[in-house]
Amino acid sequence: MGGTEHLTVRREGATLVLTLDRPEARNALSLPMLVGLYDGWLEADADDTVRSIVLTGSGGSFCSGMDLKALAGDGMRGQAHHDRLKDDPDLHWKAMLRHHRPRKPVIAAVEGHCVAGGTEILQGTDIRVAGESATFGLFEVRRGLFPIGGSTVRLQRQIPRTHALEMLLTGRPYSAREAADIGLIGHVVPDGTALGEALEIAERINACGPLAVEAVKASVYESAEMTETEGLAAELARGRPIFATADAREGARAFAEKRPPDYRRA
Repeated sequence: MGGTEHLTVRREGATLVLTLDRPEARNALSLPMLVGLYDGWLEADADDTVRSIVLTGSGGSFCSGMDLKALAGDGMRGQAHHDRLKDDPDLHWKAMLRHHRPRKPVIAAVEGHCVAGGTEILQGTDIRVAGESATFGLFEVRRGLFPIGGSTVRLQRQIPRTHALEMLLTGRPYSAREAADIGLIGHVVPDGTALGEALEIAERINACGPLAVEAVKASVYESAEMTETEGLAAELARGRPIFATADAREGARAFAEKRPPDYRRA
């Protein structure tokens, strides 16, 4: 399906695969990459045949963070990219999933470096798979910088606060096994197999009712900061309409008839 400079986009069945593609820079974030990422999130949500998204990187790395040199200098080439950022100054935060949440589930397939801005994008994904040699971490404080991609807010909501603070305040690297132990990622797999595992998870999601999947994801995030009473009320508001859909009836019929369901987003 192509993509843009520094990002490739392709389809694997009902899954849209976005690949960060600057292997010579360990997939450090450039302006063209950020524009392509945001366009990818929008493309996935606008296309009803897409049921899941996989985000990965080329060349054995996921993402080594923001390429400050590229963003400040020659990496800013391309008037079209300049114009996009000028028209939407928030575009880079949307690309990094700080100010945008896709309706479709996003699965991260991590190999190699996933540090700084890479770990920040990771926090905007829903399911995370990593090769056993992958490295995670928020190195900003070591450089006198601030992890402004959302980590001081999101990380403590995703892993225990003591682990979040240690990661944020020491700037040390974490192995894939350590990241799994503190709950930052969900799966550790042999090196080179993260994308395959992520696509298998995506296939299992794709086999489910898409309206139900999207409503469940929305309910989880919507209720995260609510009281239990508020969350339960919001869950009913999200969940009840799903039972009235043709897909819900199809799911019941398929179960009774012992066949795969044919969901049509209706």
